[in-house]
Amino acid sequence: MKIAFYGSSLVSSYWNGAATYYRGLLRDLAARGHEITFYEPDAFDRQQHRDIDPPHWARSVVYPATDEALAKVLAEARQADVVVKASGVGVFDTELLQGVIRNAAPHAIRIFWDVDAAATLDEMRTAEDHPLREALKQLDLVFTYGGGDPVVDAYEGFGARRCVPIYNALDPATHHPVDPDPRFTADLAFLGNRLPDREARVEEFFLKPAAALPERQFLIGGNGWQWKELPGNVRHLGHVGTAEHNAFNCTPLAVLNVARDSMANIGFSPATRVFEAAGAAACLITDAWEGIELFLKPDEEVLVARDGQDVAEHVRALTPQRAQAIGEAALARVLAEHTYSLRGAQVDAILADEAAQMRSAA
Repeated sequence: MKIAFYGSSLVSSYWNGAATYYRGLLRDLAARGHEITFYEPDAFDRQQHRDIDPPHWARSVVYPATDEALAKVLAEARQADVVVKASGVGVFDTELLQGVIRNAAPHAIRIFWDVDAAATLDEMRTAEDHPLREALKQLDLVFTYGGGDPVVDAYEGFGARRCVPIYNALDPATHHPVDPDPRFTADLAFLGNRLPDREARVEEFFLKPAAALPERQFLIGGNGWQWKELPGNVRHLGHVGTAEHNAFNCTPLAVLNVARDSMANIGFSPATRVFEAAGAAACLITDAWEGIELFLKPDEEVLVARDGQDVAEHVRALTPQRAQAIGEAALARVLAEHTYSLRGAQVDAILADEAAQMRSAA
């Protein structure tokens, strides 16, 4: 099928945590024979911070953030068998949503792909005129970054015909064990941009343990933390490109995952970082969230912390030998059960089913 995908960015992870998710899924779908065009606006300096060149498996279209350019790329939706509007593009989100529905060919499968479902649902609950409420009536599918039954029930309660979580996963060609890099030496490292609904949890699960363990080394990567007052034993790196994620995960004794407030409340939504870390055979410490055992087994494949004190205790008790054992067990689990090849097969089957239903109804 020809897939027109309107998202934030395929070629840059700068202020764009969904980049590796898009890459893993769309690369696999391309390998299954789908013809993919990814449309992304030139916005937020993402094009100045590219992680990859335009891939051979997708046509990459970068358009100026202007009304004229928007109309031009939306017109191309008419040529597609599947049109996708992803959440969080950052510019023209409403116009893109309405435009892909308006311009889609009669036979096309129309999809909203939500990479931040908890935040989107919160917005819809508080805004009766939210554009997605009306758009759901005209969409064939909603895919989400995760969320389990709570997200499915919420979306279908708002009128979605069908909502399916497509969870994050591992692309073993991109994220895998590498040699340690001295630049990332630490006892505990955290990678994530500074966002309003994440900051308090980073303070609790990362900065509080750092203050409690002044003799240990802590490392934080991501945009925005340079303006945050940090303990003296916390080193800040700034943006860490995708090409350096493996070394960032492999080098420290352990790495930390912290869910954003909204996702922690929903549960069943492992962040991309969980699978990136497991793919690099890193020892992962994560804040507790509902459903984690469906992805990694606590105490054997991941260490779970209820609060900052738990994080500090995990770091104190962790030896290099145990960290290695946990990381290797996590890698084996995700290779067996949580790869983008498996997720791609899921999406491919759903698209085939939708297309068959539409043909039979015609």
